Amino acid sequence: MRLPLELLLVEDNEGDIEMTTRAFCNQEPACNISVVNNGMEAMDFLNKRGAYRDAPSPRIILLDLNMPRMDGRKFLDVVKDDPQFKAIPVVVLTSSNSLADIRDCYQRHASCYVVKPFDGKVFSDAVRQVVCFWATMAQLP
Repeated sequence: MRLPLELLLVEDNEGDIEMTTRAFCNQEPACNISVVNNGMEAMDFLNKRGAYRDAPSPRIILLDLNMPRMDGRKFLDVVKDDPQFKAIPVVVLTSSNSLADIRDCYQRHASCYVVKPFDGKVFSDAVRQVVCFWATMAQLP
């Protein structure tokens, strides 16, 4: 039996958090999803600081772009500049389909950029497909 895949969801919208977590209920690959609400909390989680001292090490990070405190762009800059975290795939999940945002995220070394579909079922399918790729097809360190 395979151990569940550890995911870190960095998202401040409660509706998107609920849709993402529901997408993995009783689905393959089995996932444990940890949620933080901004890039600052995500860095605390990754570094196991404060309330996240016992946090699992995520294999994949799902990242929203527009959040308070530290947004997704700044988070990408920080995490991809840190040797201990830069190999973790970061999948940007955002409502922005701006070519400038897409280009900017890839220049900041995002692993993937996915525009959030507005339909709940399509959103769930898209998130599962992306995670399934990283969990089963791609080789992770």
